Parts: sequence; structure tokens; C-alpha cells
Amino acid sequence: MSKPISHEITLTPAFHDLDPMNVVWHGNYVRYFEVARCALLQQIGYDYPQMRDSGYAWPVVDLRVKYVRPLVYGQEMIVRATIVEWENRLKIDYEIRDAASGQRLTKGYSIQVAVDMTTQEMLYVCPPVLLEKLGVPS
Repeated sequence: MSKPISHEITLTPAFHDLDPMNVVWHGNYVRYFEVARCALLQQIGYDYPQMRDSGYAWPVVDLRVKYVRPLVYGQEMIVRATIVEWENRLKIDYEIRDAASGQRLTKGYSIQVAVDMTTQEMLYVCPPVLLEKLGVPS
């Protein structure tokens, strides 16, 4: 993989995403990250159904969110997910920007590890199927 693989999606917060202060509730950012992560994994042909079919679960073991500016109802956002590590774990960076101004609103990352679904053992090296999907020689 010569350069990081990224994917962007555009979302707009729904009314039910708001907290009593009329801004997006902090927990919903994780959902926005998840939607972008799924789109990114679909792009490489290794979304959750393909992971399962390859015999591996990929639980999230670490998650970080840095809130920079609030999102409000109807504010169009761009969510970018980028694969930045893949050798021993799958680390995906996220950035949420205002679609109109490009201003950063939130950033974060998630870390997932491969777990053999048959043995329930965590792997310390990513399985060859992920490297193949990323175009990395094994």
C-alpha cells in the first residue's frame, strides 16, 4: 500500500441526534465514524460480512474522539476515514469537517484487532486476507 486508503462520506445530523443543548450529542460522533468506516471497508471489499466470511472478527479495542467544534441540526458534514496502520492491528483515523467551510469539527481514531472466530484467539499479526485487500505484498 503506497499511500493511505481513505474514503469520505457526507452526512447531515438528524433532529434525534441532538442533545438538550441543541447540538449533536457526543455519542453520535462514534456512529458517524462507524458509517464512514463501513464505507471505507466496502471500498476495499472487506466490510463486516466479508470479515466474518473470512473467519475473522475485528472488534474495536480502542477508540478516541477529540471534539473541536459542535455540530448542529442540519449542518452538512464530511466524514473522512483513513487506514493508517494494518500490520499488527487495523487503525483508522477519522476527521469530521463542516461541508461548507471545510473547518475541522472532530477527529479521532479506532483500533481493531483480528480474532480467529474458530479459536477466539486474538492474532498479533493481521491475517493475509486483509493484506490482500489492501494490496500489500505478503
